[in-house]
Amino acid sequence: MVHVLRSTVLDAPIEAAWEVLRDFNGHDRWHPAIATSAVDRGRGADEVGCVRRFRLNDGGELREQLLTLSDLETAYSYCLLETPIPLFNYVAHVRLMPVTDGDATFWQWESRFDTPAGQGATLGALVGETIYQAGFDAIRAHMGLS
Repeated sequence: MVHVLRSTVLDAPIEAAWEVLRDFNGHDRWHPAIATSAVDRGRGADEVGCVRRFRLNDGGELREQLLTLSDLETAYSYCLLETPIPLFNYVAHVRLMPVTDGDATFWQWESRFDTPAGQGATLGALVGETIYQAGFDAIRAHMGLS
């Protein structure tokens, strides 16, 4: 099983960061890999169990399901239901925590998943860099942070 863990500190209050990241269907407004996104069957994007269907800029389509969402813990988890990339049993967790030495936010994004034999390192790097690190950089730009 592959474990990908990335984290960063955003120079923004946790409330501002959570407002953007809490929207399970809002990643098409800030993540550079996402072209469009919609929640299936008219469900709310903050409704546990909802499924988002999104198209990547390269034309690939994915479906992900919101498994947990906690405003108290400023965290959520989700799983992949359908993907053109061979990531199996993929479950991810996003968690924000306040940085008390200033008004900043610690953001942790991690996942565990299986891959075909011999592809773990390559697919782990793909998730870590193309999804997570690109997301960190894109949120900074979206929020006007340095």
